Amino acid sequence: MNLKKNLCMTLLLALTATTATAQVYLDPQAPIEERIKDAISRMTTHEKIQLLHAQSKFTSAGVPRLGIRQLNMDDGPHGVREELEWNTWSPARWTNDYIVAFPSLTCLASTWNRTLSTAYGDAVSEEFAFRGKDIMLGPGVNIQRTPLNGRAFEYMGEDPFLAGEMVVPYIKAAQANGVACCLKHFVLNDQETDRFAVNVNVSERAMHEIYLAPFKKAVEQAHVYTIMGSYNMWKGVHCCHNDELLNGILKRGWKWDGALISDWGGTTNTMEAANGGLDIEMGTYTDGKLKESEFGYDDYYLAKPFEKLIEEGVIPMSVLDEKASRVLRVIFRTAMNPNKVIGSQCSEAHYDVCRQIGEEGIVLLKNEKNILPLDANKYGRILVVGENATRSLTKGGGSSELKALRDTSPLEALQAAYGDKIVYAQGYYSGRAIYDQVDTIDPAKQASLKAEALEKAKTADLIIFVGGLNKNRRQDCENGDRESYDLSFGQNELIAELTKVQKNTIVVMFGGNPYSMPWLSQVQALAHCWYLGSEAGTALVNVLSGKVNPSGKLPVTFAAKYEDYPYVKFGAEAYPGVNKQVYYKEDIFVGYRHFSTNHVKPLFPFGFGLSYTTFAYGKPSISSNGKEVMINLSVTNTGKVAGKEVVQIYSTAPQSHLPRPDKELKGFAKTRLLQPGESETLNIVIPRDELKYYNESTHTWQLATGAYTFHVGANVNDIRGKANLTIEN
Repeated sequence: MNLKKNLCMTLLLALTATTATAQVYLDPQAPIEERIKDAISRMTTHEKIQLLHAQSKFTSAGVPRLGIRQLNMDDGPHGVREELEWNTWSPARWTNDYIVAFPSLTCLASTWNRTLSTAYGDAVSEEFAFRGKDIMLGPGVNIQRTPLNGRAFEYMGEDPFLAGEMVVPYIKAAQANGVACCLKHFVLNDQETDRFAVNVNVSERAMHEIYLAPFKKAVEQAHVYTIMGSYNMWKGVHCCHNDELLNGILKRGWKWDGALISDWGGTTNTMEAANGGLDIEMGTYTDGKLKESEFGYDDYYLAKPFEKLIEEGVIPMSVLDEKASRVLRVIFRTAMNPNKVIGSQCSEAHYDVCRQIGEEGIVLLKNEKNILPLDANKYGRILVVGENATRSLTKGGGSSELKALRDTSPLEALQAAYGDKIVYAQGYYSGRAIYDQVDTIDPAKQASLKAEALEKAKTADLIIFVGGLNKNRRQDCENGDRESYDLSFGQNELIAELTKVQKNTIVVMFGGNPYSMPWLSQVQALAHCWYLGSEAGTALVNVLSGKVNPSGKLPVTFAAKYEDYPYVKFGAEAYPGVNKQVYYKEDIFVGYRHFSTNHVKPLFPFGFGLSYTTFAYGKPSISSNGKEVMINLSVTNTGKVAGKEVVQIYSTAPQSHLPRPDKELKGFAKTRLLQPGESETLNIVIPRDELKYYNESTHTWQLATGAYTFHVGANVNDIRGKANLTIEN
């Protein structure tokens, strides 16, 4: 009896050990590639197919039979979107999905602070993790080619180097917490007009040097786990399943091992989706208006139609296995990652990060007679005018809309700081933040609000105008571009009339894009704030009051007039396109590359931003070890208050047969907070690869040899020193 019992126990232990050993895919300590290989060997064709498409608005399936978890996704790069119903765009109306609304990514780019980018990625991913999300749909690094782009506030400006440098720490920090970033929108999604169908015609050189560059850096340096394809076409094929783009450049060229996710509704063809590099299809037709019995998730292009082609042998199983492997890789890195953080939501630490990014991202553009920082003792009555002083700028904008637990407005913060001195007049009305239409504005109401503001201005000692753009349609909003370079809702006229009544006028603007400023010479100070999130009011007042010294620098060029932007002279073909074709005729001369090279004077140049103190730059020294160029210089605070300075390095390449920009950003560093009289030595390293240009004739990156000039500046037009270096192969 004992012998039989022992034999049974031995057999049971052996079977258990064999089974456990065989289930490599469930072993979190096993190498991920071994887990993937083992899981694929156990899955049916149908189970592999199920991994490749949505099962709800924001989830894709796992393999329940094998204990492989689904992927939970959510918008967006500035905070976790509120929960939606399983199969509609309607809010689920939960009461526990309030979050911290972080500043827009244009604001993050304006900090020029890689450490803050790390803090941003860490904090926002903790909120995603706490909400049970595996994939954060963001950040975005599309290039701000036009100031009319309704979605530019989600991106990191006009320069690919700055965008790449700022996005890498964000991604690294987020993914270290077990939350995948989904970098978007790959690629050329640089306008919202005709975004679903426009075909972008761009030179091979501009494609690589400008538009692909920040994505490439995110792949090679941050190893981003997922990327979202864009709606638009390139070479006549939708980017969500473009073989040359996704398989050729991204997967084979850059050796990327992640999963390509379609933008919602961006998939249009089964054969292209199967062979063109798409891995997860989301949002196809299931918009909540159709019953699932008419078109369900199993009807997606990468669902039954793809499975049929596999079963018939039209497409080999290796194609399906490759896609399933990429999705499993994401699952094991996130949903089944034992080291994924629990996270937290609405913690004070997150609000601190939010506020700090806002403070360092605010750009002081004008400060006549040092009217700022604001000394309230000089003024009896301070009139605050403008809808954005009270409007929630976390609302609207499309997929970036956030359900913030705390949303401190500028007016609230000003009242808290200056008490009864503050008087408010709305001044103008912009309508509701409606995603798919522009609200009707009553002219009589608008006139009444303007009259009230002008009347109150008569008894004010100081005016603070708080306006700009907002997240309404045709302002800064997904699925629609701005209609004009001017500010809307009569703001330009209102500001001009207010300054006639009271010359002591400070203007504070929110928004993700540049705009015209016909009133600029009439105002004493101007601060641009982007979108500051939950701590908007606190961050703003900390800067206006001098509690924080502004250190933000522009990541975009502010042109004096719309016609100065480089593409405009080429007409409608260059933007917004003709017959669904748009041509990037300005080529590589986007933003400051055009303004600097062609000597077009901007209103405010790229990299510009004022401080309440002054900085002296020491003479730069330069050296090279054959792989890197090293530039060293000291920066001294020569003013009377503590502050931070951003030092920017622009290169001028040797003359060649190819046109090269007059200056290109190749390095930057931000000092620590320097006390008056204090200095810091900065060591800025530029890899030689950053100096290469793309040669269309050989389809390769090449380094021009010869004499380079490295310009050390406070902005692209304010050069404080130069260093020359001859570079040889």
